[in-house]
Amino acid sequence: MATGVVTASYIGASILFILSLGGLSHQETSRRGNMYGIAGMALAIIATIMSDNVNTYIVLIIMMAIGGSIGTMLARRVEMTQMPELVAMLHSFVGLAAVLVGVASYLDPNAHFEGVEKVIHEVEIFLGVFIGAITFTGSVVAFGKLNGKIASKPLTLPGRHLMNLGIVVVSIWLGSVFLNAETVSGGMAPLIIMTLLAFIFGAHLVMAIGGADMPVVISMLNSYSGWAAAATGFMLSNDLLIVVGALVGSSGAILSYIMCRAMNRKFLAVILGGFGSSGAGGGDDEEAGEYVAVSAEETAEQLKDAKEVIIVPGYGMAVAHAQHPVSELTKQLRARGTNVRFAIHPVAGRMPGHMNVLLAEAKVPYDIVLEMDEINEDFPETDVVMVIGANDIVNPSALENPNSPIAGMPVLEVWKAKTTIISKRSMATGYAGVDNPLFYRENSRMLFGDAKDSVDAILKFL
Repeated sequence: MATGVVTASYIGASILFILSLGGLSHQETSRRGNMYGIAGMALAIIATIMSDNVNTYIVLIIMMAIGGSIGTMLARRVEMTQMPELVAMLHSFVGLAAVLVGVASYLDPNAHFEGVEKVIHEVEIFLGVFIGAITFTGSVVAFGKLNGKIASKPLTLPGRHLMNLGIVVVSIWLGSVFLNAETVSGGMAPLIIMTLLAFIFGAHLVMAIGGADMPVVISMLNSYSGWAAAATGFMLSNDLLIVVGALVGSSGAILSYIMCRAMNRKFLAVILGGFGSSGAGGGDDEEAGEYVAVSAEETAEQLKDAKEVIIVPGYGMAVAHAQHPVSELTKQLRARGTNVRFAIHPVAGRMPGHMNVLLAEAKVPYDIVLEMDEINEDFPETDVVMVIGANDIVNPSALENPNSPIAGMPVLEVWKAKTTIISKRSMATGYAGVDNPLFYRENSRMLFGDAKDSVDAILKFL
């Protein structure tokens, strides 16, 4: 394929990726955004395969078949509740790819650069490997925290910020040694040492971040993976990879910033691994009192009498696959003339947009799914709030207890409603490991059991 045709294809793919990002910014256009992304990726792959840079098709086809088969198998088996873990793991693959491509580019016997071009190429390699290594181990740790293999409590080692600063300073020095190396063998030692240090750096950064901030970490690692891809594009002189990496990196950084503002967190503090935060520590939470349990029949009666109902979904709804019964409950209540709306916290679930996707899958109308800022002031006029599998995002300690690990995080103020019904399996704490005094409020009622079973039971009584 002629170089001009490949370039034109890359430009077309870039436009499709931009349209994809635009489509994914709204629920109503998200399907179209996905289709744009698929079309752009297909065009990019075909153009790359048909370019003059590829001359070994057998190996390429075998690798694509293996990778495509693994991807298809994972996509078919992964539950919606496991999507955050899958995203974290995919980020780690991008980081590892950047490391491997960087090392391979440095060892490539066919690469001949002189003077300034050589310096620029080696800087690209060093930065690409550094960012990729941080992304790889950081994403692996995030995966472990999300699936419970690693405790969600932040790891606050003494002098951890000085240790991080030390790694950065040593890496800069190693970069100088790497650039001044006269032979490839002489440059490999500082490159490998830096890679190992970056592995430690990435793991430690994410280990120091608590469970409550993990959704921000996911979007932050998404940004890192984008910059790692852009660095890979520079190493391979692939314009499309540079553009796509920059798009992913910048959009991930913007999303992280937006989420930090929504959670009253400092963007720089999260990037630096919880710098300036109080770390762990439960603080002086409100003393636990007596909770009041309620049955599905009693819940149904309260919903029958209510004129204004707000449903707050959380990770527990995803685990129980309760989105479809919740959608049916919404239909029945609206048919009775009840005004039903959904309140979505920016970090509900384990990643941005998790609850929105679940509700869209269950055909809940987009216009009744509202963000926290749109609905928070309406709770005092609400008859019944039904919290389904949410915990940290409705915890009043965030606003009332300055010593709480989630202090300052904006939450859905469900306790201001006339009645708040919390559907949970037990009285266990949420992902952040913080006790929730909401359960003991005068107007709170606990509906124990699996979320899907509980909603199914409510539907029967309705």
